[in-house]
Amino acid sequence: MLKVAVIGVIGSMLALLLKGERAEQGLWVILASCLLILGMSLSRIESILSVVHSLEESLGEGALYLQVLLKMIGIAYVAEFGSGLCKDAGYGAVAGQIEFFGKLMLLAVSMPVIQNLITLIGTIGG
Repeated sequence: MLKVAVIGVIGSMLALLLKGERAEQGLWVILASCLLILGMSLSRIESILSVVHSLEESLGEGALYLQVLLKMIGIAYVAEFGSGLCKDAGYGAVAGQIEFFGKLMLLAVSMPVIQNLITLIGTIGG
């Protein structure tokens, strides 16, 4: 965690130094910092995936819900990452569209769970 914080702080400080005369280069520094931190984050995913696979095996048919949940988490992280980069670059409109599309994707991915819930409610009430 310390490495990630140091990369973020150094990248931000360099971008601030470049902000006056070479703002576009500051943006590249921030982008490089973000991608480096993202790469470090992705390297930690292997241990998480091994736990997820063991959970899927133990859940059987209930693994659908776990898969949907993980897809939703992934969509949220990617949308937030992309939106944050666009906001930092000064493109708020693009950031808003990324957030909007992310929300639509969350709704689309959650449809199987919503359908199962409605079916369950129908069998209980009927």
